Amino acid sequence: MSAPDLRSALVAWAHCAEPADPAVARLCRRWGPVEALDRLTSGSSGLPHGPALQARLAASDAAVPGTAADDRARAAGARIVTRTDREWPGQLADLGDRAPFALWVAGAADLRLLALRSVAIVGARACSAYGQEVARDWAAALAELQWCVLSGGAFGIDAAAHRGALAAGGTTVCVLAGGVDVAYPRAHEALLARIADEGLVASESPLGEPVRRQRFLSRNRLIAALTRATVVVEAAERSGTIATARAAHAMNRPVLAVPGPVHSPASAGCHRMIQDREAVLARCPADVVAALDLAQAGALLPTVAVAPSRRDALCEAERRVLDAMPTRGSIGPGALVAAAALPAASVWAALAILEDGGWVKPDAGGWRLARLPGQR
Repeated sequence: MSAPDLRSALVAWAHCAEPADPAVARLCRRWGPVEALDRLTSGSSGLPHGPALQARLAASDAAVPGTAADDRARAAGARIVTRTDREWPGQLADLGDRAPFALWVAGAADLRLLALRSVAIVGARACSAYGQEVARDWAAALAELQWCVLSGGAFGIDAAAHRGALAAGGTTVCVLAGGVDVAYPRAHEALLARIADEGLVASESPLGEPVRRQRFLSRNRLIAALTRATVVVEAAERSGTIATARAAHAMNRPVLAVPGPVHSPASAGCHRMIQDREAVLARCPADVVAALDLAQAGALLPTVAVAPSRRDALCEAERRVLDAMPTRGSIGPGALVAAAALPAASVWAALAILEDGGWVKPDAGGWRLARLPGQR
């Protein structure tokens, strides 16, 4: 199998498959990306959503022979990076089947080199002034020590971390949930442009792709995998930030949490992770550097294996459907299928399990979360 053939197949899968699609991952693991793609285009993949993937592929740049996808990326000031390219960060292999097929990258820096010495600083969008100050100041301190600060470009903690690194003359990377040419949030268009000028903006979604709830959740695993440690500044108990921390924990990467006021909902997730020993308490940037030094030396941080939660017993499809549920109100069947990015039959099967387990309940023609005491 030649590298050019493999690269073309990886780019094609990145255009048609949703990030971390478990069915596509199994197909590619069994046959390899090239033969799996041949099976998809010939209609013999066996994937229940194969026709939908075929349609997406046919409408994409990857359907055009040659370098159409790369040409379009260059025209947008970006480039496509796959595991066949030298710029591909090796630590993405820790994601296993959940590793991305390709990344779109905007900026002159080298993603692989930046990822070798990088720290994620993540947290709540609806953060406090205290959280913003911590994220900004710690990012600046780490940037001055030549650590690249990586985050997701969102309001709140993410933006404060990016701005802190830039203010210190450091380098920062923003991992988006949509295409690198789609500024999200729109109010951060100037910030994202500056990050691309002085660092990098990256995404596993093709150009022009809008953000979706599921893509925020899948994007978080990339933030965890691309960095040497994850620092959570503020986070609610049920949030995408906690998902980032747990993804890092699953890859044996250091996870640190910043404590806040005991009555603050914005710090409840941090306090829970510290209490459950999923994260190490961080009081200052020096604690982050110490954790990184320990990890580099091969030492273990003082955390323990976390007892399995009820959520851990759910399969991938059930977790994706649960994550697609809105935190408030209900969601209709069509919107839920789109948000979960799964075949309708898989969503209905997952809903039956989730309802039986008390996770969700029917509501006015749709579904809503069913809160359980102590639910994790």
